[in-house]
Amino acid sequence: MKIGLDTSVVLRLLTGEPDAQAQVALEWVLKAKAQKTRLIISDLVVSEAYFALQHHFKVSKADALKHLSLLLTSGEFEADGVVAGVLTLPGLATAKPGFVDRLIHEHYLRGQADRIATFEKATRSLPRVELLG
Repeated sequence: MKIGLDTSVVLRLLTGEPDAQAQVALEWVLKAKAQKTRLIISDLVVSEAYFALQHHFKVSKADALKHLSLLLTSGEFEADGVVAGVLTLPGLATAKPGFVDRLIHEHYLRGQADRIATFEKATRSLPRVELLG
């Protein structure tokens, strides 16, 4: 069986807050793993967690990326998209274009898109980008 995790569960596991929900999340994960359940985390959940960690929990970009990467490389969870590869890019916390722009770019290139259209000047450094304007 495969179960996709929502951002609320991922955030409880990463932050331990609120304590009661974090404990429920951890116990649920342990039970699911004992039952050989595959726990899936989507690119959208990772993106939302990335911003929530910064905005609501005052975590730096670098730390948010580090903890998300550690979560996905722990062996307990699986990424369902391209995020695991994007998180391995060096200097991602300060890169231009940033994490989510690179995630969007990689998603399109692995999907049906031949090119990506954007107004984001920093994105022109990536392959197959058409800068508008």
